[in-house]
Amino acid sequence: MTETPPGTRGVPAEWWERFAARLIEALVFGVLYYILSILLWLFFRTVGLPDGLIVVGAWFLAGAAYTGYEWLALSRRGRTFGKSIMKIRVSPHTRTAALKRALLYPGPAIVMGIPLANLLAGMLVFAVGLFILIDKPRQRGLDDRWAGTVVVKDGR
Repeated sequence: MTETPPGTRGVPAEWWERFAARLIEALVFGVLYYILSILLWLFFRTVGLPDGLIVVGAWFLAGAAYTGYEWLALSRRGRTFGKSIMKIRVSPHTRTAALKRALLYPGPAIVMGIPLANLLAGMLVFAVGLFILIDKPRQRGLDDRWAGTVVVKDGR
């Protein structure tokens, strides 16, 4: 069996399983972002709010929803809907560990509507994913390292 951090059980998930889970979630929250953008634009265009500010607001709301969902799902069940579909989970799944993971990813999505912050947030998210690829044999990202977690295959 592959080595895992203290307090965790299971075989680390493969990078592609983690990527597929995030892709599933990103597609759903991407749709949420576009729906929010349209609704906010329809509502605020009548008061003359600049389109750029509406985009920032939509990114903030969608990013906050994604981050909040991630925190709640991981702290309650140890998995999000994407991880559940891919049959992987976070171990251990404490509230503190879930909050740390959610703040590092997908937390940066909250500022994705702001031009310079978008670049920095994208670089951070890239680094999180890169660490998953280069950390052998545990395949832990920066979010896992900060939270003291590992994503493992779910035996269910």
